[in-house]
Amino acid sequence: MIQADAPDAKVLLYLRCRRMKPINIGIAGFAHGHVSTYCAKITEFEDANVICGWDHDAARLQNCADKFNLTAFSNLDDLLADSAVDAVIVGAETNRHADIIEAVCAAGKNILCQKPMAMNAAECDRIIAAVEKSGVHFEMAFQMRCDPANLQIKKWIDEGAVGEISSLRRRHCINFLWNPAVKESWHVDAAQNVGMFFDDAVHAADFLYWLMGTPQSVMAEIDNTLTDVAPDDTGIAIYRWKNAMGVLFNASITLAGENTTEIYGSEGTIIQNYGDQVSTAHANGEAPLKLFRKSTGEWEKVLLPVPASQGERIAAVPRGWIDRLQNNQPPLANAVDGKVSIVMCEAAYESARSGSRIGLKKYFLNE
Repeated sequence: MIQADAPDAKVLLYLRCRRMKPINIGIAGFAHGHVSTYCAKITEFEDANVICGWDHDAARLQNCADKFNLTAFSNLDDLLADSAVDAVIVGAETNRHADIIEAVCAAGKNILCQKPMAMNAAECDRIIAAVEKSGVHFEMAFQMRCDPANLQIKKWIDEGAVGEISSLRRRHCINFLWNPAVKESWHVDAAQNVGMFFDDAVHAADFLYWLMGTPQSVMAEIDNTLTDVAPDDTGIAIYRWKNAMGVLFNASITLAGENTTEIYGSEGTIIQNYGDQVSTAHANGEAPLKLFRKSTGEWEKVLLPVPASQGERIAAVPRGWIDRLQNNQPPLANAVDGKVSIVMCEAAYESARSGSRIGLKKYFLNE
């Protein structure tokens, strides 16, 4: 077994202590449940505070304001006019993102945006233009880029440990649609969120893009298989890069599952096997990540800290975001990155409707 290097705690403490003033954060919409996780986590930080919030839903706004002791704004413009606010977390319904982000950019506030970034590529272009014009720090909240196992996978690929990649697969599954309460959720409303593949597969799409770059084309099937609560409950997309193929499996009806990653290359193989659901918990001592090297003919198992829950995994997002703001570092995933994952999902839906292979290039022609 190989014990992965951990960040030096003394170095991290020094860096945090030397920061200047705490960053004050406002919330633009509490629709997405992840936002409450961010708020709870930020209360542990000495260099950031969530001080206020807005939501078009007055009851939801008051509930969250009471829970986190926030100033509640009934008007977003009033929140954005508050000079005490340095940054904004956008957690409203997906169909509201483009309008909100344009307003936040115009106010000159930095942004953390909950996924999906927007409803389609055209709205992404509006967001990109607003971010570029304003010069604010814009970051997508992709927790898969913060996960210890995924960071190790990225490191191996960048180091060339698997050589030239031939194929890969990401299985990303949740049991969201079996909860009767979701019938009332905005997540399952096509007008507010497109579909469940769009809502959840965007994470896995960004993961594939992060590892491999933008694919050239996609063939997909997306439909309801066991439910009729949402526009769709299951999707399988096959992406094609110049010399590689990738499979993205996403379902919102898996009672139990392991969100596996498999990567096969000319010099090695990477297998990762754990995920978001309670059924994926591993026994003590079990390594969730391993690399087979052609050069040695053996497997290397890496012991890494596995987030104890999906909530813990989500909570990793705000710490890195605050660090990057405090130290004037580039975003984890910027607005251009956010568009790629949207295009990968939008093109997959087009393929499923048409029964054809869809090229992604056309979605970027106006850039």
